[in-house]
Amino acid sequence: MIKIEKINKIILDTSIIIDGKISEMISKDALKNTEIIIPYAVLDELQSQASRGREIGFVGLAELKTIRELCDKKKLKLRFTGERPSIDDIRLAKSGRMDALIRDVAKNENGTLYTADYVQALVGEAEGVGVKHIPDETKLEGLIFEQFFTPETLSVHLKEQVVPMAKRGKPGNFKLTKLSETVLTREDLEKIIKELSEATRKSKEGNVEIVRTGATVIQLGKFRISIARPPFSDGLEVTIVRPIAKLTLDDYKLSGKLMARLKEKAEGVVIAGPPGSGKSTLAASMAEFYKDQGKIVKTLESPRDLQVSDEITQYGPLEGDFEKTADILLLVRPDYSIYDEVRKTRDFEIFSDLRLAGVGMVGVVHASDPISAIQRFVGRVELGIIPHVLDTVVFVSQGQIKKVFDLKLTVKVPTGMMEADLARPVVEINDFETGKLEYEIYTFGEENVIIPVEEITPQSKVSPMKKLAAERIMQEIRKYDPEGEVEMKSEGRAIVRVDNDMIARLIGKAGATVTALEEKLGIKIDVEPKTASTKNEIAFNMYEKGNSFEFIFSKNLTGSAASVFVDDEFLFSATIGKKGDIRITKDSDIGKQILRASVGKKKIKVFL
Repeated sequence: MIKIEKINKIILDTSIIIDGKISEMISKDALKNTEIIIPYAVLDELQSQASRGREIGFVGLAELKTIRELCDKKKLKLRFTGERPSIDDIRLAKSGRMDALIRDVAKNENGTLYTADYVQALVGEAEGVGVKHIPDETKLEGLIFEQFFTPETLSVHLKEQVVPMAKRGKPGNFKLTKLSETVLTREDLEKIIKELSEATRKSKEGNVEIVRTGATVIQLGKFRISIARPPFSDGLEVTIVRPIAKLTLDDYKLSGKLMARLKEKAEGVVIAGPPGSGKSTLAASMAEFYKDQGKIVKTLESPRDLQVSDEITQYGPLEGDFEKTADILLLVRPDYSIYDEVRKTRDFEIFSDLRLAGVGMVGVVHASDPISAIQRFVGRVELGIIPHVLDTVVFVSQGQIKKVFDLKLTVKVPTGMMEADLARPVVEINDFETGKLEYEIYTFGEENVIIPVEEITPQSKVSPMKKLAAERIMQEIRKYDPEGEVEMKSEGRAIVRVDNDMIARLIGKAGATVTALEEKLGIKIDVEPKTASTKNEIAFNMYEKGNSFEFIFSKNLTGSAASVFVDDEFLFSATIGKKGDIRITKDSDIGKQILRASVGKKKIKVFL
């Protein structure tokens, strides 16, 4: 009589699959005469997580694939069964709905439920289900990726079919180094990702900060891990960043003047610099500085990777939105908040709102130079509010503070302008240490502009103000004559030269067009023809009539544009009216020049 060995049925839940224990047991032949049963609830939950870009879903599906391959190799039976979960079941997975469906399969199959979840094991035993609890043995230290790090390593860059690389050195002064001559395979990276995901799930210092389709950002202790997958990236990629220095403000050797400013007055601080320059390190140092001053300090970060002490609470975007975080922050009433990083328009608005609500703010902004950091606020924040939101700009490069700007609001005539009626609100940007005025921000031609304040030398006679004014005028003049010319006589006065045919159109009826242009730009504009046409000189009679000079022409010239010259110097252009005349009042500037020409017996000519 042939003895038939009893086949053991084991049912796997999600936790034991992600843990990787089953594939390990199959490889070691620890599951002989076993039928492995996987509930559809497990498969669908892993698929749902992977579809939402969660690394745990990718890890679980990769492990299922490994289990199937091992079962084929070891001649073990593998099948899927059970009730397909509904959308509500998947949505309520955290409430235990999926675990209940898995236990139902174990009951119906009269098998043993394998789980790494202690709660699942307890509930299964309470329901009378056969349970084998295999506690999670996840490594929290000595992970694979740590072998790539040395004390001076800033970041490690891993990508499939590429050799591993690392940045080593100091912030702003590093070298990209090959870690091996052997390219990484997809399997190598999946193993690293699986280990990271499990450690993040179990560690108290692990958090999944950002989850998007094809991208995940994890904070595991001091390490920030970014994982990118196709189609977001062209291949599987893992980037691990670690701060190598934790400094205090004393390490930056700040001047006594700047230390006093930070301690007593600065409440709208922006730390600017290019990527990898040490901005976040300085921000963390300032957070500790304010904490040591007896202030309540909070941070807004995504991911939360600033290296600060436990007394400083680090907030992420509440329900994915920093605006909601800001609402809670105002209820907490911190003295200072560190905003790392201010990038999008909404970030600038939240930073401004918190600052205007009375919270001391320190923002981190990517910028290639200090003035660019201020430029990013212009247009997002009203001009007059900028100095109230932003009073100090600290520019960092290669881990050192290179420049500090001080901002203040005043009402004056901008540097380089002459006319007193051009006074307007001006934001002055001064070098903090020397007090030297370096830039001004003000409204010019309906837009806010940042103008460098430079001394005009004999070698450089054209000031930035003149250059800007000429550019703005040319933008308007091109609408009338694409080949027009602009000559700046001063910051407040310009001569515009256009084709004769365009003069009347540019001036407009009774000078309305050019007057509107002058008001828009805040500059006095004189209009002249580019070239004087001596071929089209026309006859006219000039009379004094009351308070006016009248130029009388032939009636067939009605509607023509005429240019008036005094001794070959252009005086003005106008359109000949319906009565064949042009009338100029004696009180006007042109009228006074005509009067002087008449008295001085100067030659007056008119050309079409």
